[in-house]
Amino acid sequence: MELPLEFKETTSRLLNDEFPSFIKALETTAPTSIRYNDKSDYVPAGSLVPWCPNAVYLPERPLFTADPLFHAGAYYVQEASSMFLREVVTQFFRGAETVLDLCAAPGGKSTLLAQTLSDNCMLVSNEIIRSRAYVLAENLNKWGRENTLVTNNDASAFGKLRHFFDAIVVDAPCSGEGMFRKDNAAISEWSPQNVEICAARQKDILTDVWDALKPGGILVYSTCTYNEQENEENIKWAASNFDAEIIIPDTVKFPEIVRTDAGCRFYPHKVVGEGFFISVLRKSNDESFRSLTKLQQKKGMKFVKSSELPFLLHEPESRIYVNDNNYVRAYPKPHFDRYMHLNAVLNCIDSGLLVAEIKGKDVIPSAQLALSKALDKNSCVCAEVDRETALAFLKKESIVLSDYPKAYVLICYQNVPLGWVKNLGNRSNNLYPQSWKIRMNL
Repeated sequence: MELPLEFKETTSRLLNDEFPSFIKALETTAPTSIRYNDKSDYVPAGSLVPWCPNAVYLPERPLFTADPLFHAGAYYVQEASSMFLREVVTQFFRGAETVLDLCAAPGGKSTLLAQTLSDNCMLVSNEIIRSRAYVLAENLNKWGRENTLVTNNDASAFGKLRHFFDAIVVDAPCSGEGMFRKDNAAISEWSPQNVEICAARQKDILTDVWDALKPGGILVYSTCTYNEQENEENIKWAASNFDAEIIIPDTVKFPEIVRTDAGCRFYPHKVVGEGFFISVLRKSNDESFRSLTKLQQKKGMKFVKSSELPFLLHEPESRIYVNDNNYVRAYPKPHFDRYMHLNAVLNCIDSGLLVAEIKGKDVIPSAQLALSKALDKNSCVCAEVDRETALAFLKKESIVLSDYPKAYVLICYQNVPLGWVKNLGNRSNNLYPQSWKIRMNL
């Protein structure tokens, strides 16, 4: 591995005598880790990730595309160091009611947040690049939580939501030094000038979003890079300019994590994971501040009763159902006004739980419903299929279910739902989304 001279000089000053061990670690194969979903009974074999009890390291990297459970959202492939966010949530804002994941694609931290936070929390996951925002929405849909909203906005749009969020997570775009072991392109794109550009951009992002955080609220800042300019220096700058307190997560159970005066560092020669930095800011709790956000409602929605739908959700009366241009969505009651407000003032890609599309007298269940933790499978006709049939379904091929009634049938693999077909007897219409289908030859 040929590393830039300036990078080696900067990092050797950070690590001193440990620098040779660091370089040696970069020459090894990066570990593979996955975090599994409690919406199913699937628990993979592997050694535990110390700071994330529902995650394991795999002995080798399989072909995930060939595993139906991967497409079903039974687990998410995520770098282990970044899973420390779960510990930060647990220590500082497990009971938050409104949380923003600002730079969320492709969805690793958002799916972690959705699983770790209370089911009563509203999670807003944002991505500025539109194509990546759709990937984010797909991954959140497959994870199966209904308390989410996916947006495609610049950070400055959230600054207008004054004092809206209890916590904000900023996994900031960075120079990517922590990805050198996995990504040769990160090495070729690195330069001291790019570090400076990233550091300045990170300050702009923090400035843009700060007003959206409530007094006393928590902001989590992370990067996958090593240099102090993008890490400690930026956090200290933010604390000074925004009247905030730096709070360092407790790592006593994880001595392999390096604590500094402004955050926690993960080095590949110390942890089984990649390079990562995470820090926490607490906003000043000045009671003279009050929220200036005036809630707006999106117009044109019609309310629907849960009894009008052929597919049931667990605790159906805990939600509000709306028909928006023949698409029926379910929203948790406690945050319904907030969901409607954000739908009105932001560019929303997806919100709540899409239950069904109405076409004439036909109510067509959504792929999102099939993968939702909220779906009551007892209200559905379910078909358990083998791996070959499951992969055919995920390629959006037609499958035959001759022993099942003519109805919408929920296709399951190892008791985990994959999606719907409309069974016609001698054939079926595959309702798996075109944009999700497997295109690889398996």
